[in-house]
Amino acid sequence: MAVPDVAALVEGIRDGQRSAVSRAITLVESSRADHRVAARELLTELGSTAGSTRVGISGVPGVGKSTFIEALGTALTAAGHRVGVLAVDPSSVRTGGSVLGDKTRMASLSVDPRAYIRPSPSAGTLGGVARATTQAMLVLEAAGYDVVLVETVGVGQSEVTVAGMVDTFLFLTLARTGDQLQGIKKGILEIADVIAVNKADGDREQEARGAARELAGALRLVHGKGEWAPPVVTCSALTQVGVDDVWQRVQAHREHLGEDGLHRKRAGQQLDFTWSLVRDELDQRLRRSASVAAIRDEVRAAVLSGELPAPMAADRILAAYDSG
Repeated sequence: MAVPDVAALVEGIRDGQRSAVSRAITLVESSRADHRVAARELLTELGSTAGSTRVGISGVPGVGKSTFIEALGTALTAAGHRVGVLAVDPSSVRTGGSVLGDKTRMASLSVDPRAYIRPSPSAGTLGGVARATTQAMLVLEAAGYDVVLVETVGVGQSEVTVAGMVDTFLFLTLARTGDQLQGIKKGILEIADVIAVNKADGDREQEARGAARELAGALRLVHGKGEWAPPVVTCSALTQVGVDDVWQRVQAHREHLGEDGLHRKRAGQQLDFTWSLVRDELDQRLRRSASVAAIRDEVRAAVLSGELPAPMAADRILAAYDSG
């Protein structure tokens, strides 16, 4: 991909052109040095949009995240919102691309003219997630998408990363999964702002309500008095029952934050993002370093043979980088 005309790209994004949005997100996801320079110029020109709503969505395997996001997104577009969906996928080891294919899992929403879905490859690093996804959110907001939903892969640390870039973090769970205690152990419930027990339909409805009560009890052990108490609700993405209630809880959390609280939260996220960008850039420079490349094979062989302990190997790589 050639370096695009940034001024033309900015104009296309502000006009809401989907092709311009796609090109811009491809640009901010790129690790090429010239693309990074252009991406910085693009984002500076676009600025930030405070009026948008950013929601991170995660959940246990099989919880039906895509079905829920499609149900929620469809309801939001019907209500007049423009919805952007960024799905942080695990990256293909060989290609570095997305491997889950979210558009095929959200068939109706993907053809909705008021919605935009983008699988966002994590490029194998959490730094890659933070850089690409945060910047992709800014592009979508500049294009007029007032709600941005960020779906995580549900594999642990990526949830913490995504929670650090959104206003509200929604955790989806199921009855009979043991998440009441597992979630607390993993820290997922500690970062959740709203919790929904999905698939509460048919003969599973009572079971889901029971799981919601247990989760609410478990949360009382985590959150102290005076803090935001994450509501635990039930819903069925399949029948769309309770999905609007989940959204109302998300809105209630935003109201709880207030304008000042939201401003402070986003400002803190920007500071965290600054250091994430620094770490990501240092990683890229390390990979591009000719001095490091010169000793990489030698160090690799020595570590694999057991001749060189990992701490000493790391010191040699860093020394080579510093000397370059």
